[in-house]
Amino acid sequence: MTPRSARIAMVAGEASGDLLASQLMQALRVRLPDALFFGIGGPKMQGLGFQAWHPLEKLAVRGLVEVLRHYPELFAIRRDLKRRLLADPPDVFIGVDAPDFNLGLEKTLKRRGIPTIHYVSPSIWAWRGGRVHTIGAAVSRVLTLFPFEPALYEKHGIPVTYVGHPLADLLPLADGREGARALLGLSSDEPVFALLPGSRQSEVQYMADTFIGAARRIHEQMTAARFLVPLATRETRVLFDTALQRCAAQDLPIRMLFGHAHEAMMAADAVLVTSGTATLEAALLKRPMVIAYKISPITHRLVRKRFYLPYFGLPNVLAGRFVVPEFIQHDATAENLAQAVLNLRAEKGVCEHLRRLFHEMHVHLRQNAAEKAATAVIGHLPPPLRADVAATV
Repeated sequence: MTPRSARIAMVAGEASGDLLASQLMQALRVRLPDALFFGIGGPKMQGLGFQAWHPLEKLAVRGLVEVLRHYPELFAIRRDLKRRLLADPPDVFIGVDAPDFNLGLEKTLKRRGIPTIHYVSPSIWAWRGGRVHTIGAAVSRVLTLFPFEPALYEKHGIPVTYVGHPLADLLPLADGREGARALLGLSSDEPVFALLPGSRQSEVQYMADTFIGAARRIHEQMTAARFLVPLATRETRVLFDTALQRCAAQDLPIRMLFGHAHEAMMAADAVLVTSGTATLEAALLKRPMVIAYKISPITHRLVRKRFYLPYFGLPNVLAGRFVVPEFIQHDATAENLAQAVLNLRAEKGVCEHLRRLFHEMHVHLRQNAAEKAATAVIGHLPPPLRADVAATV
């Protein structure tokens, strides 16, 4: 009998999840060349043959108030996924981050005997630690990106595998500043700053005006400064362009890029970045950074006392202390951000210390993550499919 193809359902909820899932798909295809992938995914996944049932952008919502506003649509999408996956069960389901959306779906699927893997541990080390019990009921295995996370699950008896961070495998250990500047047509000596207001539309809506205001203040003090703004989607580009017009900032030397976030960060002397995966990317690219974040005032009041750590940015979390400045909510003003960026660029010794520290982080996180994650996924496939994989290795 000819063996059938593995059927793998996946749900990724934003640009960073699209990248992680696409790398996992590539690693799985090496050992499962005929595997079928379907669910919710972005352009990188679709470029590898992923069948997207709903647009990834629909899930890219952050903050309690923002989620409530979009809840009817999110509920309808999850209900449709549940119906389709239960009617024609996949061999395994992989939820890539997006825990508020994926965990409820995973719990239903697991109860029906479908193996469920959650790729990227929810931030139970930062807040909502009680959610570990919800995770245990929903997943067959958690794949974690950071080395301190497995112990949090092991003490609750939840199967867990540390795979490292795929970005650490993807991004070069060496400094790519000169090559990135040449690619973008920038000279080696002009002051360049990268502004990353977020990959989600909600983030750009909250951060764009503030980042533009910071750029204006930097430019007033350093007229030779140039600004690169990589944007992940057409929608976020429109939002930022609208903010430029609203702020009457068309005169500023701001260059918007469609994608090319890594090149923009590599070319920059310093990065102003919204808290999230992009902070880790900046660290892996060895770039000094200032982190900023805003959410709705109501959401901020609801969650601020529930955080266990005094910092938000991943470089600070991994270091276990403040190594780069963070400005959250009302502290994230254009004046504060501009001054912090200028101060950071001027402190050459601090910048060199950060480069060494970020290099150490990079080495520790470089674990061949996609391959390790693929091995864990294959371990949850039905025995006949696992046997087929073993026969081809």
